[in-house]
Amino acid sequence: MADAAILETRCPASLPGTSVFDIAPAGEAGALPYRVFVYTPPGDAPETGWPVLYMVDGNAVFATAMDAVRAQASYPKGTNVTHGMIVAIGYPTDEAYDPWRRSWDLSPPPGQAYPPFHEGGPEVRTGGGEDFLRFIEDALKPLLQARFPIDRGRQTLFGHSFGGLFALYALFRRPTAFRTWVAASPAIYWEDTLIARSRDAMSADDWCRFTGRLLLSAGEYETAGLAPFQRDREDTASRREHLAKIRTLGMARDWAGEINALAGRADAASFESYAGENHMSVLPVAVNRAVQAAFAVEAPAS
Repeated sequence: MADAAILETRCPASLPGTSVFDIAPAGEAGALPYRVFVYTPPGDAPETGWPVLYMVDGNAVFATAMDAVRAQASYPKGTNVTHGMIVAIGYPTDEAYDPWRRSWDLSPPPGQAYPPFHEGGPEVRTGGGEDFLRFIEDALKPLLQARFPIDRGRQTLFGHSFGGLFALYALFRRPTAFRTWVAASPAIYWEDTLIARSRDAMSADDWCRFTGRLLLSAGEYETAGLAPFQRDREDTASRREHLAKIRTLGMARDWAGEINALAGRADAASFESYAGENHMSVLPVAVNRAVQAAFAVEAPAS
């Protein structure tokens, strides 16, 4: 049997229903652009418009989310997932992450300065969460709403790790901006649990305005117990010490209960642990949960 011939091309794979564009915040001299990945389902939108799943770290999560909704929405009676629109906010890079920019965008103010990630690199700054939130709410959302049929009452925000930290910050700052908030493996510990200031600054009226729900989650191995492959290695002791300090799983679980108490309702927040997953392997599982939450089939209004 003859070997197959591979015809090499330079054309990137095309993802149906997708578009990509770069956008810079208006009125900010020298502002760096964001890369926005958009997926729109086939066919006509519902009368109310498409439900939308907004995601940060867009380069790392867009394709996973798109495949999850395409596969499940084709069989809604078996998955309880319907079609929806995905908006993933990332950066002009071919890498999964831009560590320098996300350090600024996804962390709450006031922030701090840190050494460069590598020799000769720029100083790392944190604390730009308010600027990033303003970009999403005041620039990106209006732009998309003018171009696509969007259900403004069914919008979800997803973030993982630093992105989960940002999702919490966005909730505490603008509790009506989204209906569903998904904070996967959130870095609650960051900068001595600075995010608690934003939570505790919410008034009773703010908590009353928060009528949506928050989904908190973490992987089973985001504890000092470590994943099996991380045990009995040279860095095991330091890993245990670090995970015991940041308590990703424990803090996410604890905060679900605390937020329910602050909101005055038992369904304001929930927590889920994903079996067999660590901080990075949990990402596709958490993305799928966000898709299921954002695009759940809803009974028609009576």
